[in-house]
Amino acid sequence: MISRLRAELDVRQSLEHTPVTALLGPRQCGKTTLARQIGDQSGATIFDMQDPEVAAAFQNPKSILSPLEGLIILDEAQLVPALYPVMRVLVDDDRRTGKNRRFLLLGSAAPELIKGVSESLAGRIHLIPIQGFCLEETGPDSLARLWNRGGFPDSFLAPNELQSLKWRKDFVETFLLRDLPQYGVKVPAAELRRLWMMSAHLQGRLLNISELGQSLGRTRAAVSSHLDILEESFVIRRLQPWFENIGKRQRKSPKLYIRDSGLLHTLLGIRDESALRMHPSSGASWDGFILEQILAHLRPDGAWFWQTQAGAELDLLTMADGKRIGFEMKLSESPRTTKSMHIALQDLQLEHLYVIHPGEIRFALDEKITALPAKEISSLAVSRF
Repeated sequence: MISRLRAELDVRQSLEHTPVTALLGPRQCGKTTLARQIGDQSGATIFDMQDPEVAAAFQNPKSILSPLEGLIILDEAQLVPALYPVMRVLVDDDRRTGKNRRFLLLGSAAPELIKGVSESLAGRIHLIPIQGFCLEETGPDSLARLWNRGGFPDSFLAPNELQSLKWRKDFVETFLLRDLPQYGVKVPAAELRRLWMMSAHLQGRLLNISELGQSLGRTRAAVSSHLDILEESFVIRRLQPWFENIGKRQRKSPKLYIRDSGLLHTLLGIRDESALRMHPSSGASWDGFILEQILAHLRPDGAWFWQTQAGAELDLLTMADGKRIGFEMKLSESPRTTKSMHIALQDLQLEHLYVIHPGEIRFALDEKITALPAKEISSLAVSRF
């Protein structure tokens, strides 16, 4: 079993200080396994809302939850929206009576997709995002496998490439046909499938919703709404642009990414690592994969890309403690500096710029530019940012 110590520590710390903790991430990314490990060590009461009998019993949530003490874990809690106002009442009662009761909610959709969560539990809940495995958890020697298969545990740990691909294909079907309708999404599965597949072909590109709408035969508003659904289900990312008054015209449209590289490859029809290396989208896939690894490790205060209409750009700008750190992703073991990098250093006043590559050697490209092997992303000290 692959240890997820950092995520476990996040949950435990939250449970100590917050009455309700929500562990949010895509379906089958490992939330239940992590929660049950914590629950088994603390004697938690666990409810799986996907169990029809449990869901039926929770037609009256207060009668079930009121007598309980200690840690209560509610898996796929978004399936029973009536839970949230009841939990608010219980949390407020616990504060008055001093009852030491904590709730751990596991959800596969952002609060924006599940109406009433933010309103009912405002000021009482701490949200912890979680995706599939990251390089920090699987180890540096797993880089190629993680990039090819993605981070979903069942895909990454599959006994062979064929089984990994089969699992991912099944995930896509189940996500569209079962999961989204359970969240109350009324959009036809075929329509979301087309949008998801088109998003895969736009990996790492500027998002033009009007053009996407014309291709799909849908209005701009409809496409934007459907992208919201995919983003709030944690399967795509819209990386927002950074722009400030530096006397240059800058791009203000977001970039579109499929968050899990394995799902991206499935949507693009890439079957294995050898096919990935030869695919025209391998560079875009690498960019998105490294983007997610950096964000999973650093957890910065904010993340953006930067691009001017004159052609200068930066793949990723992160900010923490007032310091700006830039990242470029290059699918080359011998990357070089570019004019664009120096422009980004100067215009964005970067503390440092890292060029992430698939090779083995870390070396300086300039005083403030370092070529860093992807295997060493976890060596970046979070505290220095």
